[in-house]
This record gives sequence, structure tokens and C-alpha cells, in this order.
Amino acid sequence: MKGPLIPDPRNENILINIDGHLYHRDEAKVSVFDSIVQGGDGVWEGLRVYNDKIFMLDEHLDRLINSARAMAFHNIPTREHIRKSIFETLVANGMKDEVHIRLTLSRGKKVTSGMNPVFNQYGCTLIVLAEWKKPVYEKLGIKLITSAIRRNSPQCIDSKIHHNNLINNILAKIEANYAGVDDAVMLDIDGYVSETNATNIFIVKEGNLFTPHADSCLPGITRGVVIGLARDDGIWIAEKRITLSELYTSDEMFVTGTMGEITPVLEVDGRMIGKGKAGPVTLKIQKLYSFKSATEGEKVAF
Repeated sequence: MKGPLIPDPRNENILINIDGHLYHRDEAKVSVFDSIVQGGDGVWEGLRVYNDKIFMLDEHLDRLINSARAMAFHNIPTREHIRKSIFETLVANGMKDEVHIRLTLSRGKKVTSGMNPVFNQYGCTLIVLAEWKKPVYEKLGIKLITSAIRRNSPQCIDSKIHHNNLINNILAKIEANYAGVDDAVMLDIDGYVSETNATNIFIVKEGNLFTPHADSCLPGITRGVVIGLARDDGIWIAEKRITLSELYTSDEMFVTGTMGEITPVLEVDGRMIGKGKAGPVTLKIQKLYSFKSATEGEKVAF
């Protein structure tokens, strides 16, 4: 009997880096005592490789290390060690383009099961999982619903911590799957738009660009790039509280993230957004982002 189908056959024999050692994907494992297994106790980043260069590497490493510090990890690997592990993994796999890297840092292995960090006496676990993976959404655009699952507020957990405990997002994605759409809009506990289960949100109204405050959403790195690109190009942009009716009546809408880059939104809760296709501001941002990602980044020496 055939096993599950790997989406990109190039990934069938990839090597995965765990704590500086390379393992075939079938042999890449962590201990059942690791915090990532015991309680989703880890932090992570998603990075992309374009034309032999890792895009926004320093920004991703900053967020990874800051998240680990906020969660009081001990024996965090040095920045140089993490960078070296990423490069070694790419070189070992011969990966130069169309690559997504899932970088995970857990609190590490425990001496016994339990949630108390005093049991973590082995140091952190670093995982570099690089795959050939094109942007995950359809280029023409995606459809969304609004999830009943709320995005955590800082009263619960600070969204600035890019942690692995993603059950809220997973439950929202399940709702989207059952509804037959691509993803789900998540609201904050006050009912304002936060983000989707996987991306940040932007809307366009009368040529102006708006995005939710990064209070109950992750201040994504792609989100930050888009804000900078818009300002540099003279597109007026502001962070504000956004309601669902403002989504429904926006002229354009798009979402941003490392996995999907810049993706137009065609429909939310059955309401067509704008003309139901990528609008001029979205297309302009896509073009600016494509140029930046293709020309900037840290070179990987092969």
C-alpha cells in the first residue's frame, strides 16, 4: 500500500538538522521528553530562500531569540550557531531557491515529564527543517470566513512571542476547511479584526492602506516589509482598529506572510471584496515585494 503523498517530490529525501546533526526526514526525531512534545513549549520562525539568499534573516533571528528570552529559555544557542545550522542544512540539501525553512527552538528535553521548566536540564533543542515549497496560496487570490475562535490578547498571552502553542490558529483553520475556504479571519476579544489563522491582514480604502494594530496579532516580518514598502512608495498607510464591516466594504484586501507572501483576498464570509480580484494597490505591493525579496538577503555559499 502506498504511503501519504509528499506535496513536492523533491522533499522525499531531505536532510533535517537537529542540534547540529543531519538526519534523513524518516529518521529526524526528538525525544518524547522534549518540551515541544510535552506542551508545545517552543518558539519558531518561517524563512524563505530566493536566488541563493535568505530573505530577512537577521529580523527572523531577532524575533526567535527575543521570543526565547521572553519565555525564559536557558542556554539559548548563539546567533552564530543558529545561522551556521541554517546554512549547513541548505548546503547539504542543495537548496538555492523556492525554499521555505521552518526554524524551531524548544526549551529542550526534560529529565521527567511535567510542565515545570526546572525539569529542562539539557539545554534547548534546535531544529532546521528546510523544504522546497512554493507560496501556499493561489496566485489569483483566496476566500476567507470569520472564525468563532478569538485571537489571544495580551491579557492571555503576548502575541509578540512567536510560540509553538498554536491551537487557536489550528481550530480556526479547521473551521475554514469545513467551510471550504482557504483560511479564517480571527477577531480579538473586543470583536475587532486581528489577523487570519496564518497571516496578517491589510485593506485598501480609497487608495489608502490600513492594517490592524499589532496588539492581538503577530507583528509579522512580511507585514513590516509591506509597511516599509508602502511608505517608501508614497502609499498612505495607517494601523487602526478594523471592524468586519470595514473588511466587507473595502476596495481591496490582501494578506501577508512568509508562507504565502502577498495574497489578494477575493471574498470574506460570502461578500466579494472590491471587484473580486487583485486591485491596483495590491498589485503594486506584490511587485515591490517581489523585487525586494529577489534582490536582498544573506547569501548562502555553496
